[in-house]
Amino acid sequence: MKRAVKGRSAFGISLLATSMSAGIPAVHAAETAVSAPSATVEELVVTASKREENIQDVPAAVTAISTKKLEDLHIDNFDAYVKFLPSVAVQSSAPGFSNVYMRGVASGGDGNHSGSQPSVGTYLDEAPITTIGGALDLHIYDIARVEALAGPQGTLYGASSQSGTLKIITNAPQLGVFKGRYDLSVNSVNHGDSGYSAEGMVNIPVNDKVAVRLVGWDQHDAGFIDNIPGTRTYPTSGVTINNKAFAKNNYNDVDTVGARAAVLWEVNDSWTVRPTLMAQETTAHGVFGYDAGLKKYQVKHFLPEGSKDKWYQAALAVQGKISDFDLVYTGSYMDRKENTHSDYTDYSYFYDTLFGSGAYITDATGKVIDPTQRITGNDHFTKQSHEIRLSSPQDWRVRFLVGAFQQRQTHLIEQNYQITGIDPGISVPGRKDTLWLTEQFRVDRDAAVFGEVYADLTKTLTLTLGARAFKADNSLYGFYGFGKGYSSKTGEAACLPKRVWLEAPAPT
Repeated sequence: MKRAVKGRSAFGISLLATSMSAGIPAVHAAETAVSAPSATVEELVVTASKREENIQDVPAAVTAISTKKLEDLHIDNFDAYVKFLPSVAVQSSAPGFSNVYMRGVASGGDGNHSGSQPSVGTYLDEAPITTIGGALDLHIYDIARVEALAGPQGTLYGASSQSGTLKIITNAPQLGVFKGRYDLSVNSVNHGDSGYSAEGMVNIPVNDKVAVRLVGWDQHDAGFIDNIPGTRTYPTSGVTINNKAFAKNNYNDVDTVGARAAVLWEVNDSWTVRPTLMAQETTAHGVFGYDAGLKKYQVKHFLPEGSKDKWYQAALAVQGKISDFDLVYTGSYMDRKENTHSDYTDYSYFYDTLFGSGAYITDATGKVIDPTQRITGNDHFTKQSHEIRLSSPQDWRVRFLVGAFQQRQTHLIEQNYQITGIDPGISVPGRKDTLWLTEQFRVDRDAAVFGEVYADLTKTLTLTLGARAFKADNSLYGFYGFGKGYSSKTGEAACLPKRVWLEAPAPT
């Protein structure tokens, strides 16, 4: 199956509300304009070294897309912004199911839930949001910038940052300013249907020490893949199936709704507290590829297919000073659930055609039945992380940054290959109509201490020394395979009897 590329709008309408402000005018720390007689130079501040620096002063390969650039390019999702990051490559099958690679490193990030973690870390502000199921397809609105830090980022960033790190930096609440904005748009997709988006933001000063920023979005991406009518006859059983109930033009549409809330509390001149909460739900229908044997943007599928990606993240950032030193703590908790439905008809048909597998798909009476398979998938991720770091004043000739990081993430995996009406004797025990089951629970733990020292040898030459010590631990247990009524050597049949486990000698 080929990956289809969405063609963007043949027409578009955009409405933008003028910002309303009162009180002290705000200047965003990440972007300031320097006036010149004939041009405007944008000074872009990034946090690649875990402190704010002009991108031209960062001694590392960093690419950043500013707020203005994000808006000018109409970037609103993951696939859109990675196209403008030359160091980043992406393999995507659907929204929320994208594997990210940097500098050609393909170790990890292959989407195998039992394999290694991704080799590219993704951060939302200062908190990691990487999951083995694919990068979060975070809606891009009211975002300060997107940073790509080409690896290795092994000192200041760990936890899946071996080949690089992606950072999405949100706009923080602003004290003393009330302002709001909304954006409405409609669009048309080449070879497809029409879509729309509604987005809005409001910054509310509660008092001179507290401000709240609220952001919301509702977006519909039009479909452009046609599921054309068709039939299929299995050679062993002679059963003919059709897709009348599911044939539809432009059936791979996507709906995304979400919101973000952030509070900024300036405790005093030295300390600030910033809690944030973000949630998003993406519902995608159909598939995002087409069959090479049909016309472009066409498939002939026979069962429901699509996904729902629902997640939230709560985070807390505390920043302050102890004497002349800066102390930063960040903690976060993320919960992500993915539910998928896939049409496995192509495989069912070719297994039967090439190997006669349909002869083994029977009902309780032994009669050969329709062997059409479908896959139901359920993935549940959780991630909890904490980081604390201390840094010296930036104007010192010899400076340092030290910190500690801890993370625990879990992944509950279920992949259920089902055939309606299959003999309970060949199903996986306890699972109706299930020919094959993967049900596993995975836990990954990471802990590290890190530090860097910077020494200005001259006005233009700085020596940087860094080190990171870490410990990683993971466990995976569960089941995968057939029931023993279907296979006598794999799956359930290969499991050790319970008494063997109980009687096994203790390791020496």
